[in-house]
Amino acid sequence: MFFLLTLPFRIVFGVLLAVLLLPFTLLLLPFFLLRLLIKTAVPLLPIAFLVFCVWAVVRLASPRALTT
Repeated sequence: MFFLLTLPFRIVFGVLLAVLLLPFTLLLLPFFLLRLLIKTAVPLLPIAFLVFCVWAVVRLASPRALTT
């Protein structure tokens, strides 16, 4: 019952806090995205290097097209 009595106040303060913190989250969003990019890129670098090596070997081993 106490939850239902305080629900309007919790909604109002939650919305007010969200509106006040919105500019700060928009300022920090690029840094969070950069952190996510760096954290996900490091484990994927060996896989990307392996794919690049396979692509280079296949490209060098394939016969050249004749240009006339």
